[in-house]
Amino acid sequence: MEKATILIADDEIEIADLIAIHLEKENYRVLKALDGQEALDTIDSYSIDLVILDIMMPKMDGYEVTRSIREKHNMPIIFLSAKTSDFDKVQGLVIGADDYMTKPFNPIELAARVNAQLRRYKKLNQPNNESEKLDFGGLIILPDQRRVCLFDQDIDLTPKEFEILYLLASHPNKVFSVENIFKHVWAQDYFEGTNTVMVHIRTLRKKLSEERNNYKWIKTVWGVGYSFNG
Repeated sequence: MEKATILIADDEIEIADLIAIHLEKENYRVLKALDGQEALDTIDSYSIDLVILDIMMPKMDGYEVTRSIREKHNMPIIFLSAKTSDFDKVQGLVIGADDYMTKPFNPIELAARVNAQLRRYKKLNQPNNESEKLDFGGLIILPDQRRVCLFDQDIDLTPKEFEILYLLASHPNKVFSVENIFKHVWAQDYFEGTNTVMVHIRTLRKKLSEERNNYKWIKTVWGVGYSFNG
């Protein structure tokens, strides 16, 4: 089986080297970048399976790099940052990261999270591993293609926006709590005080043109969570 390739983008060489040692023990191929632009150049030049990304880097910060990656790629992104506030974690996840760890960190835990994200990514992208299309009249969800069409127009969703929509739409009228949505989509324990799910729901509603079409695909059940109006 071909080794998965991990890109470590961090301007602290000692940290990048430490991470590389532990990932190579897990039989991963490791590439390194010392700034944001180099990270994007590396992704354009090689087939990358997962990115470990610092936020504060020269030339282009981790947020900008993530936005650029998400325009073309769905590979998992793990932020590894000295920024420790809940706001920073939420911002990272909303922009498109799949996980967020703070420095100082346990390299063994980071390797475990890399393993978990790659297993999840491969499972979600196996052909024919999901149900047939979901058709709600004006809204069509094509799981195998990870594609959403609204009145015959493709809707550009981030990977997490798609997963939230697919989770809700697969169970019409079932109410999911914010905590349950977070655990399903991010595959990790919900951390207190986060509004990550609410921000994703808000952007989803905008992309689904709920205000313009005066129809709520996603229903808020006050004090409980969200459900899909199928």
